[in-house]
Amino acid sequence: MKNHLRASQIKMILMDVDGTLTDGNLWVMSNGEELKSYNVKDGAGILLAHLAGIKTGIITGKTSKSLQIRAQRLKISELHQGILDKKRTLTEIQQKHSLNLEKIAYIGDDLGDREVLQSVGFSGAVSDAHPLIKESTHFVSQFQGGKGAVREFIEFILDSQEKWPTVEANFKKLTL
Repeated sequence: MKNHLRASQIKMILMDVDGTLTDGNLWVMSNGEELKSYNVKDGAGILLAHLAGIKTGIITGKTSKSLQIRAQRLKISELHQGILDKKRTLTEIQQKHSLNLEKIAYIGDDLGDREVLQSVGFSGAVSDAHPLIKESTHFVSQFQGGKGAVREFIEFILDSQEKWPTVEANFKKLTL
């Protein structure tokens, strides 16, 4: 029940990309461009969060033009690429949106995410995350990175906030 209480306070969901929104595979083209694969269920989960009035953002160590396009399509309000000090970026986002850390959730998969995961009000890990990450989070998805873990994390938050009627009402407004 403690995790549901933590999740019920969330106003913004932040996430890592490689290994979290993706399965961690990178295809490197001969021109050096990297290709990634995103799961449509995770994208739909992000849109559901928006319908519930929850902001979303990304903090990732890599930089990718395809991620910029994906984030724009999903209307993700905070996109921070090429970030090595994720905790500092978390603080900047927190201050910009005037949110207490208890109101922010983060899902990640590897050691670079640990400091942020330990700082936020509700933390999550994908099922194939590093063992130290899984040990130190409030929620561990049953799904691997890039396989619906972000969607499951978001749905746990929406369930905890009893936001499904709001999501459904806002969805109907979109489809009319």
